Amino acid sequence: MKSCVFWVSIILLSFCVTTRSFAADQAVILNINTAIGPATQSYIEHGIEYAAAQHANVVILRLDTPGGLETSMRGIDKAILESPIPVITFVAPAGARAASAGTFILYASHIAAMAPGTNVGAASPVNIGDESPNISQSPEKKKSDIMSMTTLERKAQNDAAAYIRSLAELRDRNATWAEQAVREAVSLSANEALKAKVIDVVANNVPDLLHQINGHPVKVKGTLQNLQTDNLTLNEYKQDWRYALLSAITDPNIAYILLLIGIYGLFFEFYNPGFVLPGVAGAICLLLALYAFQLLPINYVGFALLLLGITFMIIEVLISSFGILGIGGIIAFVTGSILLLDIQSPGYTIAWSLIVMMTIFSVMFFLIVIGMTVRAMRKKIVSGKEALIGTAGIVLDISLENGLLVKIQGETWKAHCASPLMQGQKIRVRKISGLVLTVEPDL
Repeated sequence: MKSCVFWVSIILLSFCVTTRSFAADQAVILNINTAIGPATQSYIEHGIEYAAAQHANVVILRLDTPGGLETSMRGIDKAILESPIPVITFVAPAGARAASAGTFILYASHIAAMAPGTNVGAASPVNIGDESPNISQSPEKKKSDIMSMTTLERKAQNDAAAYIRSLAELRDRNATWAEQAVREAVSLSANEALKAKVIDVVANNVPDLLHQINGHPVKVKGTLQNLQTDNLTLNEYKQDWRYALLSAITDPNIAYILLLIGIYGLFFEFYNPGFVLPGVAGAICLLLALYAFQLLPINYVGFALLLLGITFMIIEVLISSFGILGIGGIIAFVTGSILLLDIQSPGYTIAWSLIVMMTIFSVMFFLIVIGMTVRAMRKKIVSGKEALIGTAGIVLDISLENGLLVKIQGETWKAHCASPLMQGQKIRVRKISGLVLTVEPDL
C-alpha cells in the first residue's frame, strides 16, 4: 500500500513539473496598434499579470502608436519596471512607429527592438500624441518654438526630459538622444536607432527577435539574468470585451456624446415623469460618461461652461430674454465643449464637426421638446370642473323658487350672478364654488 502511495506521488509530482515547464516555455504577446490611453494601460497591466501567472519566459509588447496620454504612459512604464518577467517592446510591423509616449515605453522596456521600416521619437510633451510631428523643422524654427513656450509647457518638457533620461540610464541606452527627442521632437529610423544605442535589436519578425536576444543579459527588478528565448511557444494575449468597452467610452467623442445624452435624458424625464426610458438611458449614459472623464484629463472649467450653456438655453425657453440667454448659452456650450479635455493631443480632442452637430441638436432639443412641454403646461384645461371656466351658456330659470339655473354644455347648474339676468340670456362662467357657478352676462 505504501509503495502504491509512493509511486502515485512521484507520478503527480512529475506531472506538475512537466506542466510547469510547458507553461514556462512560452512568450506572451501583447498587441498595441492605437493611441496610448486608459484601455491600453489596463490591457498591458493585465497582460503582464497573465504572463506572470503562466510563468512565461518573456512578454513581447508589439507596438505601433502615435502617442497618447502621459498618465497612461507612466502607468504602463510602471507596470514594465515592476514586472517579474522581462518585457520586450518590439516596434512592428514595417511602417509602425513608437512616437511620443511610445518612445518612453520603448525606453522603459528590458529589451528595445524595432523592425526595418519603423521609426521612433518625437516625444515632446507639448505635442504629445501628435500624429504628424514636423521633424524637418529648421534650428531657427525650433528655437523660436522653444522661446514661445509658456512656463507651464517648459515645466512639462523639463519633467519629461528628466524622466526619459532616468529610463535611459536605468536601461543603459542613449540618454542624450532621448532628451533631444523630448526637447526637439527628433526621430530615428530602426537602423539609425540601433547605431545610436537607442534600441538593442533590429529584427524582421518575432521569431527572428527571439533568436537574436537568446542569452542576452537583462536586469529584472534588480536581478541580472540571461534570457532563454529559443524554441518558445507564442501565446497571444487577446483583447477582451472589457478592453473594447473601456476603449470605446474613453474615446473623447463618445464620452462627450454619452454626457449629453445623459443630461438630456434625465432632463426630459424630469419634465415628463412616467416615460421611464429616457430616465433609465440617461442615468446609464451619464454614469458611463462620468467614469470615462474620471480616466481622461478633464478641464473642470470647460465642464462648468458646458453645463452653464445648457442651463442658459433652458432658461431662455422658459423665460424669454429676447435671445440674450440663448446666445450666451450657445457660446458657453461651444466654449465648454472645446475646453472640456485638458490635453493638446489630436488623438484626445473632441471633433469640431461633433461640437457643431451637438450644438445644433441642443438648440433644437430645447426649442422644440422643452417648448412643447411648456406650451402643454400652459394649455387650457379641457376636462373636469376647471374646464367650465370661461365656457358660455344660457339662463334656464330665474324664479325665486328654484334660484338661478343655467345650462352649460348640456348640463344644468345652479348659479349666482352679481347683476340681474333674464331667462334665455347668454352667460359665461367665471368661477366655481362647490356645485355653484359664478357667472356674468356674455356681452
